[in-house]
Amino acid sequence: MNTLTIPRNLIKNDDLVILPRKEYERLFSFWANAESMPARTKKALEKGFKEISEGKFLTSKQLKDELGL
Repeated sequence: MNTLTIPRNLIKNDDLVILPRKEYERLFSFWANAESMPARTKKALEKGFKEISEGKFLTSKQLKDELGL
């Protein structure tokens, strides 16, 4: 098992996120192309990401229940 030490200055205020490289590249590609998105769409995405980070979202089961599926 490999051990990795992360300097404390990189993890201040819980700002460290670790994800697989493919996921990072997918997100990077998405945001690189976001420049061509309308401002309204960007604003909606930012609002959605904020709500998710605050825990304001439905689980898939809750969504099914809300939709009556």
